[in-house]
Amino acid sequence: MSLTLGMAPFVPEPHIVGKLRWVAGGAVGMGPMDWFDLALHGAPWVWLLFTAATLLVHRDRATDESAAG
Repeated sequence: MSLTLGMAPFVPEPHIVGKLRWVAGGAVGMGPMDWFDLALHGAPWVWLLFTAATLLVHRDRATDESAAG
């Protein structure tokens, strides 16, 4: 779900891709609304990475505790 929300709308290219290209090109002409739009479309991706990292860290801690137990 995070991936689809972060990439919508898909036509003619995923929205986040267009925004990232704009930033990579120097962000010339980007206004506050464009930055806000980038943050909104990037938020699901950041949340997904944060959640995955948190789960991996907690899984490793649980494995270490059970091995020491």
